[in-house]
Amino acid sequence: MVIVMKQHATDSQIEGVVEKLVSQGFDVHRSTGVERTILGAVGAKVVDIRDYELVEGVQEVHRITQPYKLASRAFRPEGTVIEIKDVKIGGGETVVMAGPCTIEDYEQCNLIGERIRAAGARVIRGGAFKPRTSPYSFQGHGEEGLKSIRKAADNHGLLVISEIMESSQLPLAQEYIDIIQIGARNMQNYGLLRDIGQTDIPALLKRGMSATISDLLLAAEYIMSEGNHRVILCERGIRTFETHTRNTLDISAIPVIHELSHLPIVVDPSHAIGIRDKVPPLARAAMAAGADGLLLEVHHDPDNAICDGAQTMTLEQFDDLMGELKVIAGAVGRKTATANAL
Repeated sequence: MVIVMKQHATDSQIEGVVEKLVSQGFDVHRSTGVERTILGAVGAKVVDIRDYELVEGVQEVHRITQPYKLASRAFRPEGTVIEIKDVKIGGGETVVMAGPCTIEDYEQCNLIGERIRAAGARVIRGGAFKPRTSPYSFQGHGEEGLKSIRKAADNHGLLVISEIMESSQLPLAQEYIDIIQIGARNMQNYGLLRDIGQTDIPALLKRGMSATISDLLLAAEYIMSEGNHRVILCERGIRTFETHTRNTLDISAIPVIHELSHLPIVVDPSHAIGIRDKVPPLARAAMAAGADGLLLEVHHDPDNAICDGAQTMTLEQFDDLMGELKVIAGAVGRKTATANAL
């Protein structure tokens, strides 16, 4: 259930409610908004909500019927804005994250980092650990790759987002990565989700290929239930019967998730469509639908990229797209996040 405290509830009143909840076996998660504090109580115990409605300092009590409690919009009605250094994900800005599918070397990362930063991106993406269908495919450069992208990001004032595959890679993530990417294959790797939940690193959680929106929100709940509420959802296309595209991008998930959850949602059109010249139209559609961010694959020479070159935009395509996104953002009452000069 969710307990909304009165606007001027004192710290002692809030602590009194927390102690009562804990004594009844609830795990309590506190959300402090601009005007009031909201307490999310998670647990199997059935209580009469009137026992809390009469407690001093309590404004109202709601029983959450959805299976996801902490990810529910009711837990933080005003929405979550995740701040990482000078970047804010959520709210009225759309943050662009761009870079190669795979980290090849430092020179590649530095060149791409310079160009995407100049165009307006705030985050550089790149894979150091690659989940490949075949065990014989290139699996990534590991820590050396992370060192390369970290150095390039620092050169150009960018954040780093990169995927980890297992809990043993968390120490490397804490050293080199600003946002952990959890891939579609790992959306229901609950052990990994719980371990990430015990850190304070922001996590971008991709929707599984056959996952429903509720499945995605419940996966986020695993992370949040461990204490890490810095979760970003990602729509990257789902598997349907369509064969002309790699996946089917569910644009409708953007407004639906904004209604159901307070968490920001980012869209990855590159993995959704899998076709380079079709990525910009999907990115434009995601912006128009209210996406809080875009995750785009960009390479200086995609035809010779180590992997996924077919879905990766050229730097020139990326520059053109960024100009188009600014126009669309203005038309729908949003704006693209901009970086301060270095």
